[in-house]
Amino acid sequence: MSDPLSKIKKKLQDEIDHPSHELNVELPKEIAVARAHGDLSENAEYKYAKERQGYVNAKIVNLKKRMGDLGMLNLANIPADRSGYGSRIWVLDIHKEVKIEYKLVSSEEADAEKGLISTTSPIGKALLNRKVGDEVQVATPAGKKEFEVVRLITIHEDD
Repeated sequence: MSDPLSKIKKKLQDEIDHPSHELNVELPKEIAVARAHGDLSENAEYKYAKERQGYVNAKIVNLKKRMGDLGMLNLANIPADRSGYGSRIWVLDIHKEVKIEYKLVSSEEADAEKGLISTTSPIGKALLNRKVGDEVQVATPAGKKEFEVVRLITIHEDD
């Protein structure tokens, strides 16, 4: 099995590289130019650059934490008999009598229109660790939904 997380890690690294360049190259130049204008107490350019520096630094810390979290994810620990990350799961919406297919993915991969549901979303959390035949109730922004799991393909079965 190839590492399905490598694409996500690459995307996160790209998201880290751009603000890192801004933090280490562009913002120090802006701060130096603003300092050259003199009085820093009423210098809007300096204040903006320092605030932006704090924001960009916090963003980088958050992205690096997410990268670390992904690094600790061991795909071998995902159950083969229940839904987990990478599983394709078909559910029957009990009230609408409609079958829906979801794929459980990370928040970076999520795209609800394509059926890619984050494992951290309300529906994603509710569908984790489920087997065929399980009934699931989940509170969503659109109201309470009830599903029955009718088919499941785990990451270990999917090619």
